[in-house]
Amino acid sequence: MNMMTNLRGTPAAGGGLIAVRAEAQPKKPDSIEALGVAFEAFKKTHTDQLEEIKAGKTDVVTSEKLSKIEGELDKLQAAIESVNLKAAVGNDNGEKIRDPEYTGQFQAYFKGGAPTAKLEELRAAATKTDGEGGYLAPIEWDRSISKRQKVISPMRQNSSVITISGAGFKKVYSDGVVGSGWVGETAARPQTVTPGLTSLGFTMGELYANPAASQGLIDDAEIDIEAWLADEVSGEFDKQEGIAFLSGDGSNKPDGVLTYVTGGSNAAKHPYGAILALNSGDATKVTSDALFDLQASLEAEFLANAKFYMNRGSQAAFRKLKTADGSYLWQPSLALGVPPTLAGEPVVDMPGMPGVAAGNVAALYGDMVETYQVIDRTGVRVLRDPYTAKPFVLFYTTKRVGGGVKNPTAMRALRIAA
Repeated sequence: MNMMTNLRGTPAAGGGLIAVRAEAQPKKPDSIEALGVAFEAFKKTHTDQLEEIKAGKTDVVTSEKLSKIEGELDKLQAAIESVNLKAAVGNDNGEKIRDPEYTGQFQAYFKGGAPTAKLEELRAAATKTDGEGGYLAPIEWDRSISKRQKVISPMRQNSSVITISGAGFKKVYSDGVVGSGWVGETAARPQTVTPGLTSLGFTMGELYANPAASQGLIDDAEIDIEAWLADEVSGEFDKQEGIAFLSGDGSNKPDGVLTYVTGGSNAAKHPYGAILALNSGDATKVTSDALFDLQASLEAEFLANAKFYMNRGSQAAFRKLKTADGSYLWQPSLALGVPPTLAGEPVVDMPGMPGVAAGNVAALYGDMVETYQVIDRTGVRVLRDPYTAKPFVLFYTTKRVGGGVKNPTAMRALRIAA
């Protein structure tokens, strides 16, 4: 992570998308119209290519043209998503300060490093709880980081998120085996089968960031050091969480949703079984039939909030799929706040998902809110360190985060296989 900033406190490259701010509500971008035009060009060129293949010939010019159009589609779609991101950040008006005295002391600690008696008192209490050092960030600062992470993290946006104050989290599941029977008005009513209960623990881990700033930057009255640190931390936390929520191995980090898919390391962990995986019907590519089978396999109660989750490269492969009458299954985003769709369902760009290749789970389909549980431990802690990397001051920031699948029946996976 690049820890340096310029004199206006803007994070350098690698500091995360959250550095982007919207000064006003973004206008409808020209890229929406351009995306529609590019998609029409894509359909025509792709059809031409298919006709050439049927005729037993391949034209390099057509292939190159299609590749350029696909690149333009990806670029335009990303531009629209960026505008949607700015709108989401711009609508975040923050929270009212709940403890002005503590917040003021914490901000002074940022700038000068001199802890007050109140800060020391709270640190002592925190240390007795879980052994962590540093000072507990004000509630509104903690909440601000979580909000910004939710804006830029597709997993946080789509998952269920809870905050706990204890050391861990467990959920109790019933096996659903309940006995019953028909009886007459005065007949005896013997005891029926009692359902069994099973508890499932969710793995917690400690996430940290350690950004640095020069003392001169901190002393600059024009710099909002608190906002700068929140930007740095939320961007880095989001990057690490995104990896863990998808493919985390549970070792000092959450269990990723992909590990619960049939054949994954956690396939046998959940009382309700694994996330069902369907094959694509081809050893190396996706097919329309597999896509429809994937949708049909999801239980009706989860269809209302069902979405596709895949990376941008996989979207390029799905973009070429057609129905029997020649209509394309993928449709671009042609309005602000409206995602692209695949077979009529929203598509969420999930950068950490595997691509379309033999054996990979290239797409997930289902209700992620019902499927995945993100667990935040109350409190972000910051330890100011002016000694380790002179002349820079390090801000060692920690947060406890956990996660795992709470209901595997609400999700399906598409594996690239015959």
